[in-house]
Amino acid sequence: MESTAAIKDLRVQVNNRQILSIALPITLAILIPQINMLTNSIFLGNLSTEALGNAGITGVFYLIFAVAGHGLNNALQSVFSRYAGSGNSENFKTILAQGIRVSLQFALAGILITWFIAPYILQQVADPKAYPQEISFLKIRIMGLPFLYLFQMGNAFLVASLNSRYLMIGFICEALVNILLDYLLIKGRFGFPQLGFNGAAIASVIAEMVGMIVVVIVLFKTGLKKQYGLLKDFIYHKAITREILNISAPLMLQYVISVTTWLVFFILIEERHDPIAKAVSNTMRNVFGLVGVFVWAFAGTCNTMVSNLMGQQKEEKVLEAITRIMLWSLGLCILMCLFINIAPQQFFAMFGQREIFIEQGVPVVRVVSIGMLFMSIANIWLNGVTGTGKTRVNLAIEIVSITVYLAYTWYFMRMHYISLAMAWSNELVYWFTIFILSFIYLRSGKWKTKIKDSNP
Repeated sequence: MESTAAIKDLRVQVNNRQILSIALPITLAILIPQINMLTNSIFLGNLSTEALGNAGITGVFYLIFAVAGHGLNNALQSVFSRYAGSGNSENFKTILAQGIRVSLQFALAGILITWFIAPYILQQVADPKAYPQEISFLKIRIMGLPFLYLFQMGNAFLVASLNSRYLMIGFICEALVNILLDYLLIKGRFGFPQLGFNGAAIASVIAEMVGMIVVVIVLFKTGLKKQYGLLKDFIYHKAITREILNISAPLMLQYVISVTTWLVFFILIEERHDPIAKAVSNTMRNVFGLVGVFVWAFAGTCNTMVSNLMGQQKEEKVLEAITRIMLWSLGLCILMCLFINIAPQQFFAMFGQREIFIEQGVPVVRVVSIGMLFMSIANIWLNGVTGTGKTRVNLAIEIVSITVYLAYTWYFMRMHYISLAMAWSNELVYWFTIFILSFIYLRSGKWKTKIKDSNP
């Protein structure tokens, strides 16, 4: 890695080259852990149907805290990009230091909730046979949260400073460690203990620790740490911390609400005491992750570019940027959906399950693919709102969409259950609502600061 010399101009331009220069490294970085999660599920599926199904509810529970960190990460990325666009990158060291302080506090809260509150909640809703395995897994898995959050903080800096090409280094190392330890610990190969379901949790925690260490090494080896004066002091800075919290609090709540409702969906599936439906649904979670790599990458790009343009006071370029990014997101998501749908039987066969698993899974993956196409559009517009800094509007959009989602889900899961595929069609309803509300808000222009552009 070459050492970075002078601080470069961090103001973005609205063109395809700029979009792809930010998005493609993020895509590769996101793809690696999604392959990692898919491999995790394949290992557990070959262990037992019950293990694959239990990985669904435990995975979604952990995802609640992971996406809270993602909300904080997006807020930090937005703050970084706003300062980058206005030419004030000297504040990066303070922003990162305050982000690290805040993230560690949230990580500690997540660990305490999982250890001392979650057992009472999960015991009321989980299958009694699955509960001991699920809570044991979660108590181990949650210990990776501080490392995950610190990893995300480093990545937010790399994206905002237009160094996203370095992202994949940490993700590759994390994925390789996780896959290797899954192989060694779940079934106890080469003299390692056979830890079964908990082996996957231990592998993930160690992998997240490695990812965090690697991103710190990247900051040192590239010269970015020295260039921006990072990681020198962590003294409390009231103004920057308040700015981060003002943007992140609604965003974190939005993500937590979103994934909590997904947890409700998995609980409703669990209540049906159908291990095949649980296993298929957990596989759909992997499909969302795998097919959605481009969507999340371009969503992050949208957040960064819109925030940067706002910092440059080029608000008239915001909608053009969002539209360009949306077209890239949709086009590449279509390709990914085609890849999954050409031979879905072969895809499901990787999980080592019976024929009935494949039969139930294929109709669901068709419906989920349509939902992914809706998501590829809606998520870009929603992150456009995030980039403007109006995260309270994000939260309002989420609350309305989740209300519609829950009503639809309750009806087709409890009141009038038709099939698992019909139940999963709630994703179409959710993302369509997200898109309509985000589109209307951004087209209204109410997010504009009314400051005239002083640049030629």
